[in-house]
Amino acid sequence: MFDGYVAFAPLQGYTDIVYRRAHWRHAGGVAEYFTPFVRLVAGGLSSRDARDVNAQANAAVPTVAQIIARDADEFARLCEMLQRHGWKHINLNLGCPFPMQVNAGRGCGLLQNPVRLEEIAQEMQRWPDVVFSVKMRCGQKSVDEGLAAMQIVGGMPLSQVVIHPRLGCQQYKGYVDINAFGRMADICPHPVVYNGDLKTTAQIEYIMSQFPKLKGVMVGRGLLERPWMLCGKEPLMVLHSIHEELYRHADATLCGDSQKLSRLKAFWEYIDIDRKHKKSIMKATTLYRYDQAVALALQAPYIS
Repeated sequence: MFDGYVAFAPLQGYTDIVYRRAHWRHAGGVAEYFTPFVRLVAGGLSSRDARDVNAQANAAVPTVAQIIARDADEFARLCEMLQRHGWKHINLNLGCPFPMQVNAGRGCGLLQNPVRLEEIAQEMQRWPDVVFSVKMRCGQKSVDEGLAAMQIVGGMPLSQVVIHPRLGCQQYKGYVDINAFGRMADICPHPVVYNGDLKTTAQIEYIMSQFPKLKGVMVGRGLLERPWMLCGKEPLMVLHSIHEELYRHADATLCGDSQKLSRLKAFWEYIDIDRKHKKSIMKATTLYRYDQAVALALQAPYIS
């Protein structure tokens, strides 16, 4: 097991409050969980985002609220809303690669707009009671964008900077650029956290050995694939416990097989289990067939 700082990366549609609580209770090994980004919708928070950043619901889990904004005005309005919800640590997303957000100037799109990024840096100074951090990529189309943005990020009052060494235009394809990460980390005055393609504790330890000054790492898809990766517990036990909690919540809050299956199947999309069992789970069209497929999967003699 790796005993240093590990954060659980936010993934839209997967790491909501229900999943975060279940993972914290039954697996753990994570220092902080980051919420999927919160954004302005019609001038406020969407009902989904409001539920996900409910302070009482998150109280039992060490959680950081992440926001995505296109300018200082959106940034300030989101900070005000989250502060009213009781949040003291807010993470600014400068890494979302999805075209809808990038084209609107948010996420990686802000890396291409130093004027707006500088205005957000100035706005941060108006929130002395909030601990800020940033999660960013190495640029949208070139590493030069990321290096230039780091000059501004370096002047922000931040607790840490999470760097994912891909370009936004790559989305999640291709390979991480370790050389670009090193260049970014070298000029960052804040504690740096590495994020990207970490699937095993051996890979975490390797990154830490290559960059010994790192604060730690952030893991996303690797923990969705193997939720037990950091806890040393028996994989099937972890898988069963997390799934049971997600199942109870879906059964209590959603209507009909279709809604429940849509939520529950998302849990299995990344899980590292036998392909035959996963196919049966994902093809199930009723809860009865789904329950049968899951029961067989959880009886499997081996999970990596």
